[in-house]
This record gives sequence, structure tokens and C-alpha cells, in this order.
Amino acid sequence: MISSSEYKENPDNPLNMDQAHIEKWVDKWKEQEKKAFHILSKPAPGLLTTPYAEDVVNGFQISNEWIKRACERHLKDLKRSEEDPDYMWEFDEKKAYRPIKFIEQKTVPSKGDARRLVMQPWQHFFIGCMFGWVHKKTGIRRFREALIFLGRKNGKTTVESGLADYMVGFDHENGANVYFLANSQKQSSILYNEARNMINASPWLQERFQPTRSEIRYPKTNGTIVAMSAEKKDKDGENLHFGVFDEIHEYEDYGLINVMKRSRGTRKQPLIVYITTAGTVLDGPLVDMIDSGHDCLRNYDQNIDERTFYYLASLDNKEEIYDPRMWIKANPNLGLMDLTGLISDFKHDMRSPRELADWVTKQFNIFAETDDLSFITPETLARNNKHINPSTLEGRDCIGGYDLSETEDFTSACLEFPLDDGTVFILEHSWIPAARYKRDKNPERLKMWQKEKQLTIIPGDYVDYSYVLEWFKKMSQKYNIIQINYDPAKALRLNKELEFEGFQTEVVRQGFFTLGGPMQNFKELMLAGNVIFNESSMFKWYINNVRLRKDRNDNWLPTKSSRSRKIDGFAAALDAHVTVIDMMIQPDDDQDFESGFISFD
Repeated sequence: MISSSEYKENPDNPLNMDQAHIEKWVDKWKEQEKKAFHILSKPAPGLLTTPYAEDVVNGFQISNEWIKRACERHLKDLKRSEEDPDYMWEFDEKKAYRPIKFIEQKTVPSKGDARRLVMQPWQHFFIGCMFGWVHKKTGIRRFREALIFLGRKNGKTTVESGLADYMVGFDHENGANVYFLANSQKQSSILYNEARNMINASPWLQERFQPTRSEIRYPKTNGTIVAMSAEKKDKDGENLHFGVFDEIHEYEDYGLINVMKRSRGTRKQPLIVYITTAGTVLDGPLVDMIDSGHDCLRNYDQNIDERTFYYLASLDNKEEIYDPRMWIKANPNLGLMDLTGLISDFKHDMRSPRELADWVTKQFNIFAETDDLSFITPETLARNNKHINPSTLEGRDCIGGYDLSETEDFTSACLEFPLDDGTVFILEHSWIPAARYKRDKNPERLKMWQKEKQLTIIPGDYVDYSYVLEWFKKMSQKYNIIQINYDPAKALRLNKELEFEGFQTEVVRQGFFTLGGPMQNFKELMLAGNVIFNESSMFKWYINNVRLRKDRNDNWLPTKSSRSRKIDGFAAALDAHVTVIDMMIQPDDDQDFESGFISFD
């Protein structure tokens, strides 16, 4: 692997070559891949699901950690199926190969010069796994959902359309309802139009299908294909046999996903496939699914998520973007792409931070903020993964902070503990009124936070600030709250009540003069992995929502990215940090001051 600092010194790296030598490098690479049967120019004579898995596991095919784990999962499942009579699944090669042969033999590309589709080994793997693993006794498909995560321009639209045509008429399901699903009707229509175009391009399919502007019908089994989006108001009454969710990196909530999941009730073997690249929505369903996939693939022996298939293609780290040999990790269809053009475009775009960020996210499939004004990156947030049992901090000094926002919305309070090793610990809680919960676009997430005791949903239409007062009183029985900092907006009454209860309070004026230094220091602590919040999913959400804006004096200040994305928990922590930063600096006998840490023992 070539790092960002080393690639310039390597004459064999195509990023350092002129156009003529790039073309020679690409021709040589593709020839090697063809000899290894990683690139196919004609359909394989048999199913390649297991051979692909073996090539990946044995290191003959370059892949990332998660593809390798998916292949190991398949091979281990094969062994269990043969050796363990109680293992309920088996791999049926005939059923695995059937949709692959259908796409290769019956469909025709609607674009380009090719007259037939050739499924590549990696496509044999994910299609074969989805359709080949079945119940030993009933023959019913094992996998009810699949996440196919890969870079752009890897032929996902063509495969989605081919599978939809297969599922509506040739999966032995009467009245099969097939859905192309996307965040917008425009995006779902792109998939629908491609499926219709493939039918129109194939005389064999034309004889059997009746495509219209709004619906593709398969009269023999009374099946239909339609496009649907989150924009559709009334989604009740659907009855899904096969659904393809496209680009779920754009989704901010589970609304459409949950509707389609609930519509599977009467089907004996429904299948929902999510095919997407990475994106910039870091608190949406896709990030949850990726986390679940990592958990499933990392912990094979625990049988987690046994009925979901994962194919998660991405670079293992950002340094690999400078080594085109590694690009196949995120782009399994790289051998069929215009690799010469890709390398040339990347050489040009890598000079621009914004263009480079787009490559990292969309082509190399690494979650990253493309917004230049983001507070921190996902990698920085993930670095802060330490845990502390709050009971071990009883009696320790801490600073409180709270952000009241609007009474009808989120309200947050926190305690920040400066620790002896230079880290800080954030203990936080939030409140919302029941009325706000009912109109939230993602109520499942709020219920999860409530279950995890990060959030309290208060009866009624507004947040009674006495809940915040009672929380600080309860916390003061465990911890030594030296001071509580607050934004004076909307806080006068609560502040008076806190003072009446004996708390020392301090106004934090909202502006760069007061918040600029603490905000920079908080970011530096996060860059070093020194902010401990026990990986609270709600605090992660607050942090992910923070963007930076310039004030009238060209100073950067935190703001939320949109009306629906709250930063109240971060605001409360930042108010507390205004004082904590001073507690983390102690005088030195030999200097006026230097950075240090106070011992609280």
C-alpha cells in the first residue's frame, strides 16, 4: 500500500505517470486480472459464488476487511451446513445460479454496444448468496434483507433492474409486487425506466411483459413493478415481494423503510435489497446498517443478524486512495470501468479538497463530510471510543452546562469532568415533549435513546424546565458540581431556581470571544481521542450535526446543519467547557503558566 506521503516517490504508481504510461499500466493490470478470471468477457460456465469466496479468503483477489469476512462467513456456513445436522440452512447452487443465468441469458443492456450482460465473479457472490442460501426443510430463502455497499458506477442500476425483472415473474411467486424505492420519485423513476428499457431491448422479455409509464406488468403471474419514493403520502396497503432501496445514504429516517418492511407479512420469502454508496448523512439508517453489518461479520460465532446478507465494499483507510491497485476494494467492477479515465480524473481532482472529499465518499466509499465547514470528521468522532463507569467519578469536581432551546423542542444538560490523564468525561441527558416526539421523522431513534436512558420524553406539549433542575439536584448528590454555565437566552427563571437551590451559576455569552477558544480546544481533544462520552449515540448525533459558520468578523461559530438536526447537547457541553478548559491549565513555578492537568485525588 502507498501512503499519501510516499506515492510521489514511487515511479511505478500510475498517479506519477503521463497519459501514455497510464494506459500501458491499465492494460497490463487488466490483462493480469483476466488471466486470474477476476474479469470475465463471457458468462462463466458455472456458479462462481464459492470460488470467489475462496479466492478472496486465500488472498488471490484483493478485497477489504469486510468483503473478506463476508466470504469467510459463506465458507464457514457451508462447512456448518455439511457437518452440523442442527444447522438449519443449506446452499442450493441451482437456486443461486438461476437469477444469474436469467440476467445473462434473457436481459439485454439498454445502453452501450454490448449485446449481453456478463455477471462478474463478485456479482456471482452476492447474488448467489442472496438466492442460494435456503432452509433445509422448506427451501425458503434464508436472507430477507441484503445491504450491497459499493462505490459509484459499479453497474448497480443494471443489476437492480435485472433482478427486478426476474423477481416479478420468475421467482415462483404469484402476484409478486416489486418496488423500486428511493428518497425522491425522480431517483426511483431512474431505476424503473432502466427496468422498462431492458424489457424493451429484449424480444424475449417484450413478449412476456407489459410496460407502461407507471407500471410494468407480468400477466402470467399477475406481478407488477412500480417506482415509489418517500415523497408518496399514502403507502399503506402495499404487499412487497421484492424491494430495491437505492442510495439510502440520503435517508434521514426509517419512514419508507419501515413501511416496506411491515408490508412483507403475507409473503413466504420476501427480499429487500439496499444498494448504495457512502454519503454525508451520518445519523441516518445507512450508518446504522453498516454498524450492524460490521457487528454481524466481526462476530460470526454469535450468529448475529443471521437473515441479513452484507457485501460492504470500501477502502480500508484513506491512505489507499493514492494506490490505484487498492481501488478495487470499493469498486469490485473496476475491471469493466474506464480505469485510465478514472486515474486521470483523480489526478486532477485530488488537488481540490472539496473534489477529493467527494472521491473519498462516493468512489472509495468512506464516510466523510464533503462540507468544508464540518466541525469534525467521522474518523475523528470514532477515535473517541473510550468508556468510563460514572460511578467511579462520584465525589469528583465537574462543571455543568445546559441549553434550553425552545420549550417545544430538545433541551439538554450535561456535566463535564476534567480527568487526571488529560481526558474529559461528558455525562449528558436530554428532554423533549411528547408532542415533539410524535411529529419526529425518526421516532424509532428517539425510543432507542429513551431506552438507553439518554433521553426523557415528557408528557405534554412543552419541556417543563423543572426536569432540568431536578436532574442537576440528583447529579449533585453524586458529584461535586462546582459551577453551572448557561446561555442567558430563555434561562432566567431556571437560573434563579438553580441559585435558590445553592448552585453557583455563570453566564456564557454566545459569541466567538467567549466560545472560540473552548471550541477549538474541544476539537483538539477530540482529534486526540480524549473526549469520553461512552459512545453515547445521542451525543454522537449532536456532534455530527454541528457545522461552522462565520460571524460578521469572519470568526467561526457552531451552528446546526438544518432545522431538523439539533446540536443542543453539544451546545451544553461547550458551555461547560468554557470553564473546564481553565481547570485543565495549572500554574508552574518556573513559568507564568503552561498547559497541565489538575489532580483531583
